[in-house]
Amino acid sequence: MKLLKIENNNGFFRLEDGNFKEIDALDKEGLLSLVNWTFDEDEIEYDEFNDSILKNQAHQIIYKSIYNKLRDLRNRRKEYLDETAQLYLADYTKYRDSPRQ
Repeated sequence: MKLLKIENNNGFFRLEDGNFKEIDALDKEGLLSLVNWTFDEDEIEYDEFNDSILKNQAHQIIYKSIYNKLRDLRNRRKEYLDETAQLYLADYTKYRDSPRQ
């Protein structure tokens, strides 16, 4: 699943319906979708950031920031999922092993 792409010298992000929208229109719902796909999907793609292809300066700044943050999340995906699983393990074990009344 491609999340970010560069086309016609502009940056785009994926919408819920599978279409793409210019990166300078990214809102919190769009960002949340990108983060969720980064964690949930087995295969994701992004066009690599290249400032010589992206001509719009605002697109360069936004695309580079989002691209770097999503790549970092993806690289640390297993670490975050392990931390999440550990977060409630102690409470789960405590209530699982306590006698029922």
